[in-house]
Amino acid sequence: MNGLFAKTALLPQGWARNVTLEWNAEGLLTAVSPDSTQAQAPWPVVDVLLPGMPNLHSHAFQRAMAGLTEYRSASQDSFWSWRTLMYAFAQKLDPDLLKAVASQLYIEMLQAGYTSVCEFHYIHHDIGGLPYRDQTLLAQCLVEAAEATGMGLTLLPVMYQYGGFGNAQPSSGQARFLNSPDWMLNTLTTLQRLHPQHAGLRYGVAPHSLRAVSQASLQQLLDGLADFNPEAPIHIHIAEQTKEVDDCMAHYGQRPVQWLLNHFNVDARWCLVHATHMTDAETTAVARSGAVVGLCPSTEANLGDGIFNGITYKNENGVWGIGSDSNIMVDVAEELRSYEYSQRLLHRQRNVLAAGADGSVGHHLFTEALKGGARAAARPVAGLVAGQRADAIVLDASHPDLAGKQGNALLDSFVFARHGNGLITDVMTAGQWRVRQGTHMQQAVVADGYRKALSVLLAA
Repeated sequence: MNGLFAKTALLPQGWARNVTLEWNAEGLLTAVSPDSTQAQAPWPVVDVLLPGMPNLHSHAFQRAMAGLTEYRSASQDSFWSWRTLMYAFAQKLDPDLLKAVASQLYIEMLQAGYTSVCEFHYIHHDIGGLPYRDQTLLAQCLVEAAEATGMGLTLLPVMYQYGGFGNAQPSSGQARFLNSPDWMLNTLTTLQRLHPQHAGLRYGVAPHSLRAVSQASLQQLLDGLADFNPEAPIHIHIAEQTKEVDDCMAHYGQRPVQWLLNHFNVDARWCLVHATHMTDAETTAVARSGAVVGLCPSTEANLGDGIFNGITYKNENGVWGIGSDSNIMVDVAEELRSYEYSQRLLHRQRNVLAAGADGSVGHHLFTEALKGGARAAARPVAGLVAGQRADAIVLDASHPDLAGKQGNALLDSFVFARHGNGLITDVMTAGQWRVRQGTHMQQAVVADGYRKALSVLLAA
């Protein structure tokens, strides 16, 4: 049995002092005891302990694109012109390059306080779209990168069939993504055999978007998923762009979220990524379904997507979490802060997403994102409580932004008062320290591999 003593820790019931945490060999918490006496001498003692944050939406390979699309490539740049550049970049990746990029990214996520990631994985085939002999080759690269760095993983192979609504012909840039329900289910079965699921690894599916699948193929995928694992998560991009909404209206006669809710049993297993452009009625319906909305504020801002209907969703007690998506940046606090600031700009008010008796925005944002992220990941990562993974982050209580602060003031400062880096010093997943004093144990080796991979990609 292993343990840790925290002078202050954020537990599901709120802040607690003198907390002893114990976990087993599998890295699952067996006891969390506030108001304890000082821990046994061999156990580490920390000042401020937070649960690790799940990242519910990531495209790992896009980490290597960061900073390469910030120039005008069309008379009116948009998500759609960015997508053309992304497709071109995706054609250059091979398994070794993907693993190198993912390993770098997962270390950066851990340093930022993410201890789990839902990987929305849609590059499946070789360059040009030719199938690999092993159809799980690229997926396994992500599993191996996560295991090597200590990142918890929910792997979501993406089903991608069409270039647009009405079963439109895919473009050449989409050739590496294309597959079928049978291909998806075979992939899950093979992955389960090669890398069995455990507390640190889960599998689900991701129909890419309503424009990339048909009603019949989506139903076939879900029917097969019920046999594979009836509790597996289902993630989908939806209503990210106004053009997507317009195209869906033209084809189906309904808005994307409206159509999905009307034709499928959307429940707590679903994560609706972005859901940016919803009516109030759709927003209320999603909240009542129990589905998680996956918000990616830094990417949504970078791509000019729009602003989520946060006030209506909060008033309906909707569940949400955060993701780094295109990985243009990787920062838990930045995603939370950007979500709140988007609402302030939209409504011209302050502290818009505050909730609870004390009105702490930071506490509300952090705890809600934790709850939604854990549900979307379908893994035991819902906080510092027995039965959940021993995933935690340590804050530097002596940092100028935190000095002298207690309780929710710590979270408010963590999210909103940022003067340089260094607030997160140590990160643990499954009871093992992955980051110590800001440095990951494999940081130098992985960074060297990433630099070499980036050189190859840029040269190509």
